[in-house]
Amino acid sequence: MAEQSESPVESIMEKISEKIHHHESSSSDPESDSDKKPDPSESMKAKIWRLFGREKPVHHVLGGGKPADVFLWRNKKVSAGVLGFITAIWVLFELIEYHLLTLVCHILILSVALLFLWSNAHTFINKSPPCIPEVHLPEKLVLQVASALCVEINSAFAGLRCVAAGKDLKKFLMVIAGLWVLSIVGTWCHFLTLFYICFVLLHTVPVLYEKYEDKVDPLAEKAMFEIKKQYAVFDAKVLSKIQVASLKAKKV
Repeated sequence: MAEQSESPVESIMEKISEKIHHHESSSSDPESDSDKKPDPSESMKAKIWRLFGREKPVHHVLGGGKPADVFLWRNKKVSAGVLGFITAIWVLFELIEYHLLTLVCHILILSVALLFLWSNAHTFINKSPPCIPEVHLPEKLVLQVASALCVEINSAFAGLRCVAAGKDLKKFLMVIAGLWVLSIVGTWCHFLTLFYICFVLLHTVPVLYEKYEDKVDPLAEKAMFEIKKQYAVFDAKVLSKIQVASLKAKKV
């Protein structure tokens, strides 16, 4: 009788707490501790909860290689140069309201004029003519970029199709909430400003998280537990009733 009187919300909350803190129950058993002593490194890995359930370092999460080195400030000169260049572009187009086509045309006019004058006046100024390199895009690189973009776009379309088909209510609500937030942010600033904000966040948040991850992860664990708790309540009170109503409608 006591088990039947428990509400579904409490049972869901117990499952969530057991899933997040399952390592505490195993470490608190004295008989298991006396029978076999675990490796200290494995026990430390089991106790540490990482954000988004990751098991690899931040450098590997960001893809590794040179882009991850830039975002994590492995080479401070390169990272500062990239951030300064993007900042200059943002100031030029957003604050000064310079246009991209005008800028490209002015740069090409200046470059072509200087090279033309230098090529025709090198005999008078006793200097060698300018060495103009041949610039061409490698076909293999272009095909790789196009293939990667095609895979990502197709996966996005497949995800949207799955959401629109009504197979996953949780994913549907997440997509709607994300698009709604983006629509609100779009009214606050232009696309270039939004891109610049995201770029600055990529240059600051990962390196700060990598430096203070031992302090951030416990706070993130508490926040994730609270989010799961609220979602369990919402699922028990709202989503379950919607699913039951939809099943009844299909039967009718």
